[in-house]
Amino acid sequence: MEFGVFFELSVPRPFTRESESAAYFDALAQATLADELGFDNAWVVEHHFLEEYSHSSAPELFLTALAMQTERIGLCHGAVVCVPGVNHPVRIAERAAALDILSRGRLQLGTARSSTWTELGGFCNEPDITKVSWDEYVQAIPRMWTQDSFSFDGVSFRMPARNVIPKPVQKPHPPMWVAVTSPGTELEAAKRGLGCLGVSAQSFAAQERTVEKYREVIANCDPVGEVVTDKVHSMNYLFCHEDIGYASKVGRNFINRFSFLNTNQLWSREVFPSSAYRSLGNLAPGKSPGRSDPARSRPEDDPAKVKPLPEGVTIGDPEHIIAAIRKWESAGVDGINFLLSCVDAIPHEEVLESLRLFAKEVMPAFGKGRDDLKVGVKLEVA
Repeated sequence: MEFGVFFELSVPRPFTRESESAAYFDALAQATLADELGFDNAWVVEHHFLEEYSHSSAPELFLTALAMQTERIGLCHGAVVCVPGVNHPVRIAERAAALDILSRGRLQLGTARSSTWTELGGFCNEPDITKVSWDEYVQAIPRMWTQDSFSFDGVSFRMPARNVIPKPVQKPHPPMWVAVTSPGTELEAAKRGLGCLGVSAQSFAAQERTVEKYREVIANCDPVGEVVTDKVHSMNYLFCHEDIGYASKVGRNFINRFSFLNTNQLWSREVFPSSAYRSLGNLAPGKSPGRSDPARSRPEDDPAKVKPLPEGVTIGDPEHIIAAIRKWESAGVDGINFLLSCVDAIPHEEVLESLRLFAKEVMPAFGKGRDDLKVGVKLEVA
């Protein structure tokens, strides 16, 4: 089981130059501490124009800054937008290789095609071609990394023969992943020999099905590169505190804020209906399995009722979190990447304390972490 930290770089309103700067430097401090504590990976998203939700429009710069102040943690794009107008594939390959050099071989490249009209429309891209462009990008980038002369004549881009330089440190090339937000994408990852990077919540049962299908397909894949990344990672929320009641209270606010902002982004798909993206109209109450009468309310829908935390959420005391991770492990997950806060739902200092407690009490249960933390040494971050 691998443990990672996951950053959206969200910024609460009202926006100021100071608040954006604080979001970046707090995240750098959190990721640096994660490196010192023994976390495996730091994942950073790429988004554009998504106010509050994510101000992470240049993840390669954040990851480079992180490379300069860490020693071992994986530096992971979660994920690069593989769409013309946003990123040219040559520039992705060049920047990624440079980051692999500067980090001494710690890069992992996640890929995605974006999911909102806010982003795609901002760059005047057509949603209907994003599947094609993503496929061409993931086919091309590994070849750019390994061939001294590369040319391409496709739908999303064309280029004459050139040597794309520099080349990455890792041989034959860094691991590659696909960000998975909807059912079926894991199979597209598996067919190409790419890692399955889950970036949305699933139940244990759904996760087991995802893993089973992924393993079945990737066993007979036609890899796009010379490295097969046979791993399934999931995303989760993390707040570890000795007082499970306090953890639940703070954690519920954290989840609610993220869910609200995330849902707002998903609905922007409806502005530009496209066969390339699943319509959210299919998720309306009356269209859902077993819910034929949308007007009929249910007791659990009472807005005044305090609901329990969702199944499998890693928020609580160390004992609760260990039990949740064990269940994800039994579902076949190879790694969990933890979102640490959202629009300051958890203050920075409490995020740091949560990471320290997780490393001291939870990691050893999975044979991970640093030995000096098991005896209570507290690491400080400036």
